[in-house]
Amino acid sequence: MRLPAKISLFFLILLLSVHTVSFSQKVDLSNSLNAGRLKMAGDTLIKKTEFGANLNQGSFSSNWTGGGVNSVALGLFFNALREVKKGKNSWRNDFQSQYGVVRNKGQQSRKNVDRIFFDSKYNRELAPKWSLFGNVNFLSQFAPGYDYVADSSDASKILKKKLSGFFSPAYLTEAIGIEYKPVPYFFIDFAPAALRQTIVMDRDLYLNTPEQKNYGVEIGKRVRNEVGIVQLVANFDKDIAKDINLKFRYLSFTSYSDNPRTEQVDKQFHFDHRLDAQITAKIARYFNVNLGTIVIYDKDQAARAQFAQGLSVGFLYSFK
Repeated sequence: MRLPAKISLFFLILLLSVHTVSFSQKVDLSNSLNAGRLKMAGDTLIKKTEFGANLNQGSFSSNWTGGGVNSVALGLFFNALREVKKGKNSWRNDFQSQYGVVRNKGQQSRKNVDRIFFDSKYNRELAPKWSLFGNVNFLSQFAPGYDYVADSSDASKILKKKLSGFFSPAYLTEAIGIEYKPVPYFFIDFAPAALRQTIVMDRDLYLNTPEQKNYGVEIGKRVRNEVGIVQLVANFDKDIAKDINLKFRYLSFTSYSDNPRTEQVDKQFHFDHRLDAQITAKIARYFNVNLGTIVIYDKDQAARAQFAQGLSVGFLYSFK
């Protein structure tokens, strides 16, 4: 089932990309370019594409008294943003991807970052700073993730337990609502109507992760459908100083299935939260320092909040 899922995702992104190009070709572009923004007679096109690689390496001699282990880490990323506005109508496509592995001497390679994110949104302006929107959002990862534990019968052996994989889980969300955008680099989306599908293609994953409750998907099934009571998204992307960019995306979601209207449950709402934040500092023409963090609270994944952080130095190439 994995191959068709990957092919379907590829063609979905390809179709939306082609549609974006087709839509933008209808706009009469001028020759003036200012920070990636081409302004026309009442029309705007925003473009930004970046990719890069981060490599970290450490090695020690056999008699190094300070201790340590030889290691190599490699990370890759590719991001693309396209936004077209024509009159009161606009369409924004945002694709982000990251993948990284680390290898310590005496151990197998292990991934340390893995993310696929795609958001496609249409807006219809109601007034300055306010608009109606409809969007489709996808979130998953490229490769399986494992938990590494010592063998109870032989402490020298390390066992790995599969926790996740491609489309296991994946989240597909469709929402309509109202957007407030006071400045070009920040917006808040409020959606009183949202649908979310949680996908777990690996039907045996729950055997390894019973504490995660199969990411909320019923045992024996691959998809869980949820009707959202409310979804809130806040998005920020701005150069806060020369050669320093800060971006973050915060998501809050609650559904009827998490908050049944019965007398037996408490009246407190249960929300899922996710924050992705990243600050990038350019230290030379094609080199940068990157600090990223992810915070997740989802009771279908873990009882407590999850936290991940990474710091890297590497190559960055961007064009608009």
